[in-house]
Amino acid sequence: MEGAKFRLIPSIIFMLAFLPAQADNGSEIYSAYISNRMDRCKSVIDRMASIPDKDNELLLELVNYQYGYIGYCIGFDRKDEARKYLSSAQENLEILEKRGYIPSMVSAYKSAFYGFRISLNPVSAPFNGRRSMENAKTALKLDPTNYMAYVQHGNIQFYMPAAFGGSKREALEFYLKAKEFLEKNPGSVKSNWNYMSIMIVIGQTYTYLKEYESAKRIYEYILQIEPGFLYVKNDLYPKLLTLMKN
Repeated sequence: MEGAKFRLIPSIIFMLAFLPAQADNGSEIYSAYISNRMDRCKSVIDRMASIPDKDNELLLELVNYQYGYIGYCIGFDRKDEARKYLSSAQENLEILEKRGYIPSMVSAYKSAFYGFRISLNPVSAPFNGRRSMENAKTALKLDPTNYMAYVQHGNIQFYMPAAFGGSKREALEFYLKAKEFLEKNPGSVKSNWNYMSIMIVIGQTYTYLKEYESAKRIYEYILQIEPGFLYVKNDLYPKLLTLMKN
């Protein structure tokens, strides 16, 4: 759920390999993601949101898709829409928190949502930035293998000004850790938009650090396993090749 210009969303950073996804929803989201059809992602999210009495697994899956769509909306300056879906996602996350469902993952999403609030209202950075860091740390403390927590730590490091301790190099290390933990379960990476999102973020970070050969290997790997991934095929990879020629 990335845009056509360089940005880290995690999606960003649109990630639920931690849990088994509903087959139909997951495959629809993945297909929409690689074909750059965010309207279809929105349709799946709205359909899932209308389901009454959602169990914990389905609710967390929905939060994951909302998380990605919010990042997409922020990336394309659709802030009113981002606020709408962030409000809904926050309500869903609060339900999961009250139910005590996978506290580490709940904390990781809380970290992400505080980060979104900063994007929507930059003057809130001192408060929301602290909350985002606190929840990212809590997520890793509760589960040191939680890839989503590593993604959030990476995002914090990437966007935090160097004067306040931010480091693009440290961000990369966190993203690589997220990738490592996802890949420990091969079944969690196949046709998973979350895995593709992490790979893109790694490629973009390598590009930012001017490590073009490493970025090239990442993009070629993505296209090897998913040749039809339009954002990589038509945007990121060609732009990288142009940079390397220059």
